[in-house]
Amino acid sequence: MPSTRFSVPYGHAELSGQVPAASFLGAFLPQEEETVADEQEVLRQALEHPIGTVRLRELARPGQKVAVVTSDMTRPCPSDKLLPPILAELNAAGVLDADITVIIALGLHRAQTSAELEEMLGPQVCRRVRVLNHDPEQVVRLGSTSRGTPVEFFRPLVEADLRVCLGNLEFHYFAGFSGGAKAMLPGCASKATVNANHALMVQPGAMAGKIEGNPVRADLEEGAAMLGADFILNVVVDGHHRVTGAVAGHAEQAHRQGCEMVARRGSVPIPQLADVVVVSAGGYPKDVNMYQAQKALDNAVHAVRQGGVIIWVAECVEGLGGKTFESWLREAGEPDKVLEKIQREFVLGGHKAAAIAAVLKRASVYLVSGLEEGVLSGSGLVPFAGLDEALKAALDKVGPQARVLTLPYGGSVLPVLAA
Repeated sequence: MPSTRFSVPYGHAELSGQVPAASFLGAFLPQEEETVADEQEVLRQALEHPIGTVRLRELARPGQKVAVVTSDMTRPCPSDKLLPPILAELNAAGVLDADITVIIALGLHRAQTSAELEEMLGPQVCRRVRVLNHDPEQVVRLGSTSRGTPVEFFRPLVEADLRVCLGNLEFHYFAGFSGGAKAMLPGCASKATVNANHALMVQPGAMAGKIEGNPVRADLEEGAAMLGADFILNVVVDGHHRVTGAVAGHAEQAHRQGCEMVARRGSVPIPQLADVVVVSAGGYPKDVNMYQAQKALDNAVHAVRQGGVIIWVAECVEGLGGKTFESWLREAGEPDKVLEKIQREFVLGGHKAAAIAAVLKRASVYLVSGLEEGVLSGSGLVPFAGLDEALKAALDKVGPQARVLTLPYGGSVLPVLAA
């Protein structure tokens, strides 16, 4: 019987596998990244032609206290490139540097050090304006959303006269997309606000690439609107953090156009749902640990049929990636238990285990990794030492007529059924 061999990234190398040629639906790759000669020109065009509102220099007024919110170091947002043109727009409106505060949207992440802030924002920005780490303890309560999320924001954000939100745009596995009002909620919110909003991740519609009918996105935008994001600048970046696209303007209208940009570049049409999906995070450093590699698994679930098998290829040379994640992962073999637990209290790290538990409700997950035997006890993940061994087990499970596809860079694509 004719066969087809394929390869997927694994750490610094590749693993290859073989399936019957008649069963292979193909390898589905990200679209080639655009080459942009002048990132500043991309930003200038976005700021000069905002969507749904006037230019920032026309929106701002002399004497206003302005809060500019940007991402922490866990996000691929090139703040050092975005802030100078934003500050120039504000200065052109007559706003003084002394009246501008840059707020680092931490969510529930740790505060950034002075050295990290200089690296993220650039030393000149740090010298020009006040820079604050968001503090989830220093908040003002504004009310509750229709879903019951308490809306509590960092006090300096609330006390500002004008709020500008920066961010990068990419698929987000339960908020649909990053960017937009997400810089404020959960970015600059209290722990109670983050927990309540993120607990919605287990509800129908909370998935990558979905805006309409997504309870997480609807809730965070409703909450942010209670305070108001006056202007956004969101960018699409490539693997080298170069800006390849940008949108500016209204917090929702501009964001939606940015999401369409991401969807055009990152959505990958597939002919049908597969019985077996082989997915890699894309090799090192994306598979340095399971915590980082999880995004690829979450994208792969959109390509597999109910009851199928996902073969997850991730070297995980640094192990699982966190003690909280590890403790929660040991319960993922009982998906309903973990999903109920994350709804009671959102826990950073636990949310990744909950996402894995949600995948396990749809498909079996065979993990090909370098993890030591016993690490996956209780997780529901089935460990394999090699790809061929995992493929044989998968084909034995779903039958010889199984349809197989591969996602060699699963963290960078969102499979969608072709129309």
